[in-house]
Amino acid sequence: MDNSARLDAKVEKMARWLWQARARRLPYRNLPDELRPASIAEAYAAQEAYYRLVEPTYGAVGGAKIATTTKVMQQLMGITHPCGGAIFSRTIHHSPAKLRAGDFVNLRIESEIALKLGADLPAAGAPWTRATVAPAVAAAMPAFELIEDRNADYATTEVVSLIVENCWNGGVVVGNAKRVPVDDLVGIAGRLTIGGKNIGEGRAEDPCATLAWLANHVAERGRDLKAGMVVITGSLIPTVSIAAGQRAVFTVDGLGEAVMDVF
Repeated sequence: MDNSARLDAKVEKMARWLWQARARRLPYRNLPDELRPASIAEAYAAQEAYYRLVEPTYGAVGGAKIATTTKVMQQLMGITHPCGGAIFSRTIHHSPAKLRAGDFVNLRIESEIALKLGADLPAAGAPWTRATVAPAVAAAMPAFELIEDRNADYATTEVVSLIVENCWNGGVVVGNAKRVPVDDLVGIAGRLTIGGKNIGEGRAEDPCATLAWLANHVAERGRDLKAGMVVITGSLIPTVSIAAGQRAVFTVDGLGEAVMDVF
């Protein structure tokens, strides 16, 4: 077996190990030493293999996500950059959404600005900039990212394993799409309530700049962002847990709200 075939076999084993653990609803664990990716690039190669394993269950890739955007999380993971992952088509829910707590091991949510693409951002067009991706943005909407961390210990989670498991994405809930100038999204404010209680508020940085980062990120892997895809751009508010019987409402100035009920 040549080195290329050996690497392909290894990344397939990484992906299968984490997908089987997730499918069996086991507590999250990092990849064992013998399967630990040797680099970030190898971890993303295994993430591609992970996509192929999960698409029969979750549907085709329908969007993109960014993770570990805060300095705190990057320091915890021992990196100096965000990470990227995919959103699968069958996990895109529209507000008001009803979700079963039992479908998740440990459901957490992040409150984000989502962008709906009206045009392709092909890998061949990279490097993308904020200015060149802006015309592709058809609309924006409030959104929840659904985090399925399987009760992970964040302090011991290794970023290479996190990347292979698609940065724990469990789907999204998106509000109604609204066409707004992308410059109006810079610093836009949002507020989260759970059960009517104020949980927190925050402001977006620059969702369009995040879109450019993601377009370049997937281009490095030979992937395109396509018209109709949903791209989430980082949480305005720290990640929180949500349980059965609770309603979360994320309200964004000028964009409306995303609502989800957990039962």
